[in-house]
Amino acid sequence: MRLSAPTQLVFLISLVLIILSIVSMYVTLPVIGGYTLWLAIAAYGVLFCGNILKGL
Repeated sequence: MRLSAPTQLVFLISLVLIILSIVSMYVTLPVIGGYTLWLAIAAYGVLFCGNILKGL
């Protein structure tokens, strides 16, 4: 299995998701509310897929 670097778009999406997760721990965001852990898991999942799948 060969790993590849994620594209900038995938990296930025992951970065935005993890920042939203961290901010929602300290500030009440109505839409994200109780999903901070799942948002952080999704951010790392997106980054994982960006590393595993070539061209993503």
